[in-house]
Amino acid sequence: MTSDFPTEVVTVVGIGADGWAGLGDPARDALRAAEVVFGSRRQLGLLPADVECERVAWPRPMMPAIPSLLAANADRRIVVLASGDPMFFGIGSTLVRQLGADRVRVITHPSSISLACARLGWPEERVEIVSLVGRPVERLHTAIHPGRTVLALSADGTTPGQVAALLTARGYGASPLTVLEHLGSSAEASRTVLASEWAGEITSSLNVIAIECVASPDAPLFPLVPGLPDEAFDSDGQLTKREVRAITLARLAPVPGQLLWDVGAGAGSIAIEWLRTHRSCRAIAVEHRPDRAARLSGNAAALGVPGLTVEVGSAPGALAGLEAPDAVFIGGGVTVPGTVEACWNALKPGGRLVANAVTIQSEAAVADWHDKLGGDLTRIAISRAKPVGGFLGWKPMMPVTQWVVTKR
Repeated sequence: MTSDFPTEVVTVVGIGADGWAGLGDPARDALRAAEVVFGSRRQLGLLPADVECERVAWPRPMMPAIPSLLAANADRRIVVLASGDPMFFGIGSTLVRQLGADRVRVITHPSSISLACARLGWPEERVEIVSLVGRPVERLHTAIHPGRTVLALSADGTTPGQVAALLTARGYGASPLTVLEHLGSSAEASRTVLASEWAGEITSSLNVIAIECVASPDAPLFPLVPGLPDEAFDSDGQLTKREVRAITLARLAPVPGQLLWDVGAGAGSIAIEWLRTHRSCRAIAVEHRPDRAARLSGNAAALGVPGLTVEVGSAPGALAGLEAPDAVFIGGGVTVPGTVEACWNALKPGGRLVANAVTIQSEAAVADWHDKLGGDLTRIAISRAKPVGGFLGWKPMMPVTQWVVTKR
């Protein structure tokens, strides 16, 4: 522990919209004993006058200010207010990361999710939860599937309208939306409308959106397993095709929490499908053409992974300084001197490198690297049925030579 850390354990108190009345004795005792309490202006306003302490409202942006504010009050008894459950998308998790679990005491409170499920009669374990607080509404795309139930944590009163518009554009306009406001307080209210019938009104900023996903017959299916239709991606033709893409992702082996480099990303299909396999997966797409980089960013948002990091530049130079990857896909640039070396040197032990070659020159390059580093080579030949007069015939796609190697 450094002198910048509080000398006493920081207590985090979850508080609901019902304020002081909804707190138990441990939470009330902690607040009465505090010398300084941090929270939003709304949260601080829920405390009664007889809680005698300094009340400090978080500045905006909040996250960068936390270390300095804690350091400035290191010798005082600190209590931090959190909305609902402090460890569910809350400040409690942030403080544990910064201070360590032994320096943080958490007094929980029912989360808005548990309250919403109680009101709706939804089993929590069957509900997909998406936080839109400080995050793009496009994150919902990966949770929208026929018959699924979703709870979205709203950023403010405009979020329900944004969600309704997104659902309608995806072909889910018949989905009932229930907006639950001020959960747990005397002002609690709810309303249910179809997404396509949302009138655009602004709700209370304290709301949770419940979605019952109902797809129209022509709504496209976007499953989370690799191999989305080629038409799901906006591209200029620089796209790893569906069948090859599914094989490539299988060899890259997405693992929750791991980082992928997609080098020569084109339309970004490999990085995007890597991210869609699990919400904790991360990816950096490296693309030298600015127009393609802009296009792949649009693809990422449209397919529910707006957190894709895009680096505009040419490999190997653009790779310098990037976080070390757990997997690398080289879809373009395998013949560029230094690219494979840079990827291999940066790759973590146990990491996978996959390179696809379609030209004679790139095939020769991967064969040479296979001789040096080992791994395996696979020839992928795909044919699709196309009209031939009044009949169908097989039209072969360009064969792909795939080199896969694991770093030991």
